[in-house]
Amino acid sequence: MRYVVIGAGAVGGAIGGRLAQSGHQVVLVARGAHAQAMRADGLRLDTPEESLLLRPAVAEGPEDVELTPDDVLLLAVKVQDSVAALDAWARRPVAGGGTAGERLPLLCAQNGVAGDRLALRRFRRVHPVCVWLPAQYLTPGRVVAPCAPYTGMLHLGDYPARPDGMDEATLRPIADDLERSRFLAFLTPEVSHWKYAKLLANLANSLEALCGPLADDRRLTEAYDLVRAEGEAVLTAAGIPWVSQRRERELRGERMRIRPVPGAEPSANSSWQSLRRGTGSIEADYLNGEIVLLGRLHGVPTPWNATLSRLAGTFAAEGREPGSLPVAELLTEVDGAAA
Repeated sequence: MRYVVIGAGAVGGAIGGRLAQSGHQVVLVARGAHAQAMRADGLRLDTPEESLLLRPAVAEGPEDVELTPDDVLLLAVKVQDSVAALDAWARRPVAGGGTAGERLPLLCAQNGVAGDRLALRRFRRVHPVCVWLPAQYLTPGRVVAPCAPYTGMLHLGDYPARPDGMDEATLRPIADDLERSRFLAFLTPEVSHWKYAKLLANLANSLEALCGPLADDRRLTEAYDLVRAEGEAVLTAAGIPWVSQRRERELRGERMRIRPVPGAEPSANSSWQSLRRGTGSIEADYLNGEIVLLGRLHGVPTPWNATLSRLAGTFAAEGREPGSLPVAELLTEVDGAAA
C-alpha cells in the first residue's frame, strides 16, 4: 500500500512524514517552494522528541504520479482548496483501468464537515478522517508536530455511513499503519459525531487568527464561549449530534500533549498559519461559516460566527497580519451584526 498525500503542509506533512518514518511508501504532494525544498533537502519533521530528516517521494501534481490499484489518497488541503484538488485527481487513470475517482479510497483529513460531501461528487470511496493533530507549517521543507508521545488522534469512517457495517477491509490496514506511525487511530461508524465536535473546537481558529491567543485576554475566552454556544445551539436545532469535550479529553488522556519543540515558534492554529504565510485564503467559511449556514437553514441567529467568518475572509484577502485586530473592534463589529 502506498500513501499519496495531497497537500503535504502541516497535517499532511505530519501524517506523511510519520508514515514514511515507519517504513511505508509515501508520496508527498506539494507546490512551489515547499515542494522544491523537500525535493532538494527532504522533509524536516520536528517533534518534542526528535528532529527527523525524511526523504519520501515528492510530486507537485497528479501528472507526476503514476497511480496503481494499491494506492490510498489522503486529501489534506484546506477545505477551501478541495474542489480544485479533487477535480485534478479524480480523473487520473489508474494502472489496469479506471480512474482514481472510480477505484481508489480517498481519506479526507480536513477540518470542517463540507469536504466529505465535496469529495463524494467526484470519488466513489470517501472516508472522513477527524483530525486532532496540532501541527505547523511556516517554512518550506519543515513541519513541526508538537504533540507527544503520540503525534495526533485520528478517527476514520465511511461517507456516507454504511448500513451494512464499516468498510473495515479498507480502513483496518490503514488504521494499523497509522498506529505504527505514532497516531492514535480509531475506526468508528460515528465519525461525523467526532467531526462536528472538532468543528465546535475549530470555531476558535478565526478568533485567534484575528485577535491572538485566547489565553492572552480574558475577553477572548469569554468570546469563544459565546461563539461555541451559537454553534451548539445550531447543531441542536439541526438535530446533529457531537462528541462531548469530556469524552474527547478522556480518550486522548496523557498520550497526546503539546510540548515545546526546540527552535519552533509556539503552536498556532491553521487559520493563524494561513494569515502568517499570506496564502490569500482562509478556512473560516467552512468553520464559522458552516455554523452560519446551518443557522440560516434552521432559524438560529449567529452574529458571532458570521462576524468572525467575514472578518477572517477580509484579513486573508487583504494580507493583514494575524492577531492584529483589537478585541474592542471585534466586539463593536459583533454588536453591529446583532443589531
